[in-house]
Amino acid sequence: GRKDIITKLVKNNNIKDVLFHMLDEIKSNHQIYVVSPLIEDEEGESNLETVYELKEKFDKAFNNKVKIGILHGKMKNSEKDEIMESYKNGDTKVLISTTVIEVGVDVKNSTMMIIFNAERFGMSTLHQLRGRVGRNDLQSYCYLISDHEAERLKVLEESNDGFYISEKDFELRGEGDLFGTRQSGDMVFKMGDIKRDYKILTQCKTDAKEFINNNIVDNFTTYPQFKKLIKELEFID
Repeated sequence: GRKDIITKLVKNNNIKDVLFHMLDEIKSNHQIYVVSPLIEDEEGESNLETVYELKEKFDKAFNNKVKIGILHGKMKNSEKDEIMESYKNGDTKVLISTTVIEVGVDVKNSTMMIIFNAERFGMSTLHQLRGRVGRNDLQSYCYLISDHEAERLKVLEESNDGFYISEKDFELRGEGDLFGTRQSGDMVFKMGDIKRDYKILTQCKTDAKEFINNNIVDNFTTYPQFKKLIKELEFID
């Protein structure tokens, strides 16, 4: 019975529209998550919104008439439990947090997720965060606040399908380095594509193993270049 979450990419200069929508949801006795990439100011990151800066701004916007809580990983467990209990029982209407709410939080009355500096998060994290709302039959919303025209943010705007999002993430970031440390970018194949050519790569592995096992060339595996080839083929199962 869940509805698709309506997701919108919003620039900072249009934040008033989001504030008015927040007020409507609060008046309907619903609750809201707000996510920030930072707990406090860090050197070189002055353009990012911190949880404490957002708390100040929302208190001012709502004239201190809406109970707003803060949650982040540097808090003591007892503090975190107290904040979450207040949010779960409906006393706290807006919870401003870092990504500690990404998984394991289930408050069905939450109908809006607002993610500031959304360009700083990966697609999987954004999708997980969005999944904190829409956990009932109420219409829910996700606002990605960013001045960056990132294609991956538009993917989240157009789809709620996690499988589609992971495919687009793979397509946009590349598969990375299976034998190294790179987490994005294309592999070093000169012509091949690990996704498109999966079947032929699998067949290559089968043929190579058969060729080696039949001992067509004596001491085939003693040559360094063939040892390297065997190693590179091992990842294809």
